[in-house]
Amino acid sequence: MSQREFERAALMRKIHERRLTQAKAAELLGLSLRQVERLYRRYRTGGPGALVSGKRGRASNRRLPVEQREATLAIVRARYRDFGPTLAWEKLGELHGVHVSRETLRHWMTEDGLWVPHVRRRERAHQPRRRRDCVGELIQIDGCDHEWFEARAPRCVLLVYVDDATSRLMQLHFCNAEATFEYFEATRGYIEKFGKPVAFYSDKAGVFRVNAKQPRAGDGITQFGRAMSELNVDIICANSAPAKGRVERANLTLQDRLVKELRLRDISAIDAANAFAPEFIADFNARFARAPHNAFDAHRPLLANENLDDVLTWQETRQVSVSLTVNYQRRLYLLKETDQARALAGKSITVVESKDGSLQLRVGSRSFPFTEFNKDDARVTQGAIVSNKLLAGALQQIKEQQAVRDADKLRRLRTHRERQLLLKRTAG
Repeated sequence: MSQREFERAALMRKIHERRLTQAKAAELLGLSLRQVERLYRRYRTGGPGALVSGKRGRASNRRLPVEQREATLAIVRARYRDFGPTLAWEKLGELHGVHVSRETLRHWMTEDGLWVPHVRRRERAHQPRRRRDCVGELIQIDGCDHEWFEARAPRCVLLVYVDDATSRLMQLHFCNAEATFEYFEATRGYIEKFGKPVAFYSDKAGVFRVNAKQPRAGDGITQFGRAMSELNVDIICANSAPAKGRVERANLTLQDRLVKELRLRDISAIDAANAFAPEFIADFNARFARAPHNAFDAHRPLLANENLDDVLTWQETRQVSVSLTVNYQRRLYLLKETDQARALAGKSITVVESKDGSLQLRVGSRSFPFTEFNKDDARVTQGAIVSNKLLAGALQQIKEQQAVRDADKLRRLRTHRERQLLLKRTAG
């Protein structure tokens, strides 16, 4: 019996024992009095079992013929065994003229074992992976967006570098957003302290990998990837979070221990947190790091031609126009007219941008002087695609820009009012 039928049987028994009237039972069940009378007559004749629906266990009158079901499944077994129900349904209609409901086909394929619903599938087993042998052979990196300062300061991101061989914290860097320049700064600190690792192991964030299947521009490599390629450091992107489980587990530990350490020291600013990070790293490694299987250090020193100030920059290629101008980030730059600059007309030039916003226009290692052409500031912006991990930083930058523009408008308004008052006083 279903729950509803069980409740009806209980009320019918009370009516039979004269503890409840049929009118009251109709009110409780939300049925008419005539329906309750029919239910009670069935109860008196056959008992509680008579209240069970007679349709239960019987095939539907609108069920499709068994022959049609078997013929359809025969086609699916022969040609579309590894197809999902939706795709198989489309092909049956397009190529075979078989028109059944999509959900009917799904039900048939499930009963026949050709399709396993997602809710019945076992979760994929992520088997443990053996650690690397040496320190610096594989460094897992990740950005963790969290309330590191709790309610004392806005939310920020912590960039975490963990050695795969030892689970040792190698670098911690607090920043506003998980952006390329922030990874440049954290990687600079890492390389200056330890040297170049063999490889970084990251997720598929846009900082490390071009996720567009058909990029409309560029060479299919990110700025961080280009910089690591120049330093001969490989980047490996994990297919799942468990694949880089050491840094993921380190994030959970940091969200507990580091947050409390920052609270005990009343640290609520990014600069102060970065200054405290080396002390925390030393204590963390003393407690949780393990010895490597091989004592060899796989880190490599920088070569003589590897300048971090030059490598860890944003570099994009632009074409020089016949009027010796270069467009970059919706701004126009004018090359100083020289014989060397005139020879670049129609050719490519590299725009090199540093974290502080300073620019260089270079061909190879040679820089060319330029000036910025200040066009009328129309304040018109186009829609920009921002990664989810960069949203907090983008919003913060927009707020700061809007605050500067609002302050400038207010200053100009006050100046205009003061000028008008001065004119009135002079005229009077």
